[in-house]
Amino acid sequence: METSIGRVLRDRDAGLYLGAVLVSGFGTSALWLASGIWVKELTGSDGLAALCQLALWAPTLAGPLLGTLADRTRRRPLLVTANLTLAALLLALFTVDAPARLWILFTVLVVYGACGVVTDAAEAALAATALDKDLLGDFNGLRMSANEGMKLVAPLAGAGLYAAYGGARVALLDAGTFVLAAGMFALLRVRETAPAPDPTPLRARTREGARHLWGHARLRPLVVAGGLTMLTSGISGATVYAIAENLGRPASYTGVLYVAQGVGSVAVGVASGALIRRFGARRFGGAGIALTAVAAALSAVPDDAAALAGSLANGAGLPCVLIAGLTAVQRETPDALLGRVAATANTLMFAPTALGIAAGAALVETVDIAILLPALAGARLLIAAPLLRPSRTRVTSRSPSA
Repeated sequence: METSIGRVLRDRDAGLYLGAVLVSGFGTSALWLASGIWVKELTGSDGLAALCQLALWAPTLAGPLLGTLADRTRRRPLLVTANLTLAALLLALFTVDAPARLWILFTVLVVYGACGVVTDAAEAALAATALDKDLLGDFNGLRMSANEGMKLVAPLAGAGLYAAYGGARVALLDAGTFVLAAGMFALLRVRETAPAPDPTPLRARTREGARHLWGHARLRPLVVAGGLTMLTSGISGATVYAIAENLGRPASYTGVLYVAQGVGSVAVGVASGALIRRFGARRFGGAGIALTAVAAALSAVPDDAAALAGSLANGAGLPCVLIAGLTAVQRETPDALLGRVAATANTLMFAPTALGIAAGAALVETVDIAILLPALAGARLLIAAPLLRPSRTRVTSRSPSA
């Protein structure tokens, strides 16, 4: 019998969609690392180099507003246009050859991040239109696996290309991946009707998406749990160098821990569709959060095997609530609202990561990881508990997300 993953991979539109995600994700991951190296070499400043990540991430805070744009037009033409626009925009980085021109790089990165918010919302909405809803969990898991797989190889490729040819060539590579992605999106055979003109003010439409998300008994718990989990992931992420030190290893050992985490994320992405069908979105997300609690406890143990197991478990656990949340949003949201609701959910789930990183940077300097990491484990169990308890909401749908 053909598996659900096989059905997704045999679907022409799903294959093109995943291909577009794969190639554009490769270029994004390559530029993410290379831009920081570029700024560091031009200025010698670690702080300015770190601002590259902030520039890419900051537009996520405007997700509810930017996601509304994905509901105002057909999603496939929007994705084609956005990818081609980014490809053209990246060519401006060929002019960055001195510290005085770094404003161009940061401007491009901010626009890059804003376009990413819009395209993520449009992609989520388009996938819900193009695919059978029973396959959305498999599809979102494969998408996560593709993104995480690119994070394992693309930064090294970007750093190598930068070392050999400079930052402009990395930008050119990224531009090429966006052109390829635009071509793949253009080949999708998706029937979309143009949204009816809506005289409602933009702010009101944005609030409408937020109200749907917050008032939905099945979506709100998943999104809240996802945001709290990512808050703790920011804190635990700040401890990675302390974990290496606790093992008596050099700072470069963090690369090994990151690889183990990436492997876990790729593995759970492949299995997520089947697990959501088996356990439901709530329990799948809750079990993933509980697994990250085990991961935090293992990472506090001064033993290489325990630390690697902790990183692997963390990588496998963290994506669960994110995949469950996105899948539930796609299944439970009307198409006319899906862009802004998906973007709002992404903001609520991912924005707390930055707060967690800031808190973690302070905590790791003052609290021993033998105390901090077990405390995080306890906090994650508390976050998971509401999702693992039987839902009191009366089930009226046969969909696995219910």
